[in-house]
Amino acid sequence: MPQLTDEFKGLDFKSETYKGAYSRINAIVIEGEQEAHENYITLAQLLPESHDELIRLSKMESRHKKGFEACGRNLQVTPDLEFAKEFFSGLHQNFQTAAAEGKVVTCLLIQSLIIECFAIAAYNIYIPVADDFARKITEGVVKEEYSHLNFGEVWLKEHFAEAKAELELANRQNLPIVWRMLNQVEGDAHTMAMEKDALVEDFMIQYGEALSNIGFTTRDIMRLSAYGLIAA
Repeated sequence: MPQLTDEFKGLDFKSETYKGAYSRINAIVIEGEQEAHENYITLAQLLPESHDELIRLSKMESRHKKGFEACGRNLQVTPDLEFAKEFFSGLHQNFQTAAAEGKVVTCLLIQSLIIECFAIAAYNIYIPVADDFARKITEGVVKEEYSHLNFGEVWLKEHFAEAKAELELANRQNLPIVWRMLNQVEGDAHTMAMEKDALVEDFMIQYGEALSNIGFTTRDIMRLSAYGLIAA
């Protein structure tokens, strides 16, 4: 867990600069949880044998969204949801396309690996620099996100042999989007004492561990991770 440097110990959560950045970052978190809620409902239709578990996960994401909406109200910030919808548009469109084509593996990679690892990384970096109210909310959320990541890992591990080729293609198509997303919020994240390098490092650790748990070798993971650098 990163330590809070002297530069950021005096964060003014009520300043207009902080609140401006927070309006976008908070919106991204809210929209991310909403996307996850909808994605798990879609996955429940694609994987009827796991329907109840996926609906349970979707309801959990909805609760997370309400928690982060409360964080915004606590700081008297209106989230910029229009910005957030555009922010997620690339992953959103790719998930929708894959779902329409019945590509469960691609859908799971986008939601259960990429989006969950992105969320976990962001929350891990945010917790040490959050206001007290948001810290408590976020600490509760991040514990539950690991269970969402675990669902995708378990399913993909069980189907690894037939899923590997599609996973590699989906990784190539979607990992560069994550880098563009990180670049897009670098300034706002810095204002909130969340450094891009730390976000990238935590994401790659989470994502690499997930790929390893599914069945990819260390050499595979190095190769798959390199696709993210295309958009760096």
